[in-house]
Order: sequence, then C-alpha cells, then structure tokens
Amino acid sequence: MISAEENKLLMEVGPGTLMGELMRRYWMPLAAQSELDDNPTKTVRLMGEDLVLYKDKSGTYGLVDLHCPHRRADMSYGILEECGLRCNYHGWLFDETGACIEQPFEEVAYPDAHFKEKISIKAYKIEPKAGILWAYMGPDPAPLVPDYDFLNERGYKQIIYTDVPCNWFQCQENSIDPVHVEWLHGRWSKDLDPNSRGPEPRAHAKVGFSEFDWGLQYHRVFEGGTEDEEQWTIGRVCLWPNALFTGFFEWRVPVDDENTLSFAWFNNAVPGDEPFEQERIPYWRSPLVDEKTGRWIDTHIMNQDFIAWVGQNAVADRTQEHLGGSDGGIIMMRRRMLEEARIVADGGEPKAIIRDPEKNHNLYLPRQGRKRVTSSDQAPTGGAFGQEPDGRAPRNRHLSGQPQEILDEMDKIWKERGAKPVKS
Repeated sequence: MISAEENKLLMEVGPGTLMGELMRRYWMPLAAQSELDDNPTKTVRLMGEDLVLYKDKSGTYGLVDLHCPHRRADMSYGILEECGLRCNYHGWLFDETGACIEQPFEEVAYPDAHFKEKISIKAYKIEPKAGILWAYMGPDPAPLVPDYDFLNERGYKQIIYTDVPCNWFQCQENSIDPVHVEWLHGRWSKDLDPNSRGPEPRAHAKVGFSEFDWGLQYHRVFEGGTEDEEQWTIGRVCLWPNALFTGFFEWRVPVDDENTLSFAWFNNAVPGDEPFEQERIPYWRSPLVDEKTGRWIDTHIMNQDFIAWVGQNAVADRTQEHLGGSDGGIIMMRRRMLEEARIVADGGEPKAIIRDPEKNHNLYLPRQGRKRVTSSDQAPTGGAFGQEPDGRAPRNRHLSGQPQEILDEMDKIWKERGAKPVKS
C-alpha cells in the first residue's frame, strides 16, 4: 500500500512540485501542426500553467503565458505579427523567447528608458516533429525531441485528442497493466456486445515486467500459450515517462492535477509499395460522453480505458488499494517515478533524456508483429493492410467519433492503391 504522502507526490504536476519538475524535463506533445494552420492561436493548459500556443506570420511557433505582463490582458486574443504575438490591449509585442521587442507608447514617450529591455513574458520552447507540436517547459539546455522509429514510418497518420477528467498518473499506470486487457477490453466488451466479431478473450496464465532504455515493458503468457510467443518475448511498451506504445502512441499529457489530455498518434499502413506522403496530418477530438444517454462511451478500446481511469475519481486515493500479483508493473513504475523525480530534485538528469544528435535517429521501440505490415491491434478484420471486409480503409476501433471526412479520405486512398475485399 502506498502512503498518502507518496500518493500526493506522484500526482502533483505544478511548478516546484517533485513530479512536476521531473515531467518538465521531457518534451510533451501539445497539438497537431495542422491545427495551428487552421487556427494560429490556441489557449492551452499544461502542467497547471495557462498558456497560449501560436504560429506567427513567419511560421515560427511560440508558447507564452496567457496573460500579458503589462496589465494581464488575455494574449490568446493578441495580434500575430511577422515576429511574435502582440497584446491587443496596448500593443506590447513579444517574440517566441519571451523577449519584449516593442512597446509602442513607451518607446515614443520615453525613448531613453529602454523599458522593453526590462520586461519579458514567460515563454517555453516549441518544436514540430512528425506532425506534432512538442512543448518543453524545463531548464536549458533542452534535450532533443526523441526520434522514435515508428514516427518515421510510411502510412496514413492522424492525431486524436481526448479531454480526460482525472489525474495523468492513473492514466499512465494503465500502460503497465496487462490483465486489464483481458477483462476491460475482452470480457466486458463481450458482455456489452455478445454478437461482436472479435475473438474470445484469453485468460492470463503468467505476467512479468522489465525495464529498458526508453521505458518499461509488460510480458504475458495466455492460457495455452508459451514463453516463445511475442506476448512474452516482446510484450508491450510503457514509454517513459507518460505514454503507451503498441504500434501507435498514446500520451497522457498532464493538464493539471485533475485533468489529462489523451494525445493519440495513429499510423495506418497504406496499401501498395509506392511512396506515400501526407500533405497534412489530420486531427480530431474524440468525445467521452454519449449525448443520448449522458453515460461514458464504452464502444471503443480507449474509451473503455477512460471509464476505468475516471472511475478512480479525479485524483485516485491509492491508500485504499489492495494490490495483487498482476500489479508488479504498477509497483515498479511508482517506485521508478519517485526515484527519477528525486534525481532531478538533487540536480541530476533523469531517465531517457537524449542530447546527442548522432544517437537520436530511429530509436528502436519493441513492438509485436513488427515484421508484419500492420499489427493485430490495427487490423481486427484481417487483410494485409487492416482494411474492412469490403475493402474500405480500417475504421478506428480505439476512439469514438472518427470524422466522416477522414474516413472518406482514407477510403479513397485505399481504393486508389488497390485494396481488395478480405476473403473469408
């Protein structure tokens, strides 16, 4: 059983907190690049701080305090300039580093005061990669954004947001919990829809946990299986510090102590061998609540996870838990998180920080089915590229609410590239 003090330490993400300072040493996915193309200014909340994400007229990205340091006006209503964001209240202009580069009245009335040189706005680094805008809120020098190998794979990519009303850490604990897959996504799914086409759930016979350079892994053997199968030899990756990798990525981005942004990055293999490049990676927001019933949506895999997370309350009380034999990974992750947070508090550098550009290239992540074109997670109906039985592109079975325009675009690509109906 975890103590109340440790439970509190694990969940707090604000400035100056133990876990908040650890998480600020890592780049966090914050938005899709294409979203800033559509709307170049966006209000965001990240690790308890209210901020404005923007793309100025030169194409430079910035992330600054929501409030202007002059009279605290809302910078999300600011004026985008060739260099930076200008407050709409009195015209003070700030660049992406937070420097004040213009104060129209002050410079005319008091040119010798050099007041702008004494003023700055809180600002954090933004870097685009793989269609994602990444934010870094820690001290300089910033590490490199990890170049995981699957971010560079050919395929149709999309980014999906979900606002989850609970603490990020109870979301991330799900990433190192093997047995929940059997029950939450297997047996409960069958109970919800006895006529579903999915396979019958398999019972767990053995589980194990390990650590590697980029995170933790869980391993399992199902009843009737062996330790020679990939479920045991490879398992699943709990990506450090706040993601799950199963062939696609799910980041649990801390919004504040009681809210999480689920940031999912999918990549569906496209039929054919010829080159394929997306001009734009689409993004969409997945709903949590069924408008007709007012209940949590339970028809999709990640929606089922959300139900389990928010069911622990906005902030889980781990002092009331009774952990079992399948929870070894949970215990390992809690211990390692606190250890790495204390390394940071003592002035050290935590796990999985990358600084050498020569080493930051196609970082290998273990994945089941790596030799196949798609994983079984993305291809529930079979077929070389996970298409539906009638040859249409695969539907997203992880998150509800996939927009029709994305399905139409995918279907067009799959048809043009020769996807055929799946033979029974």
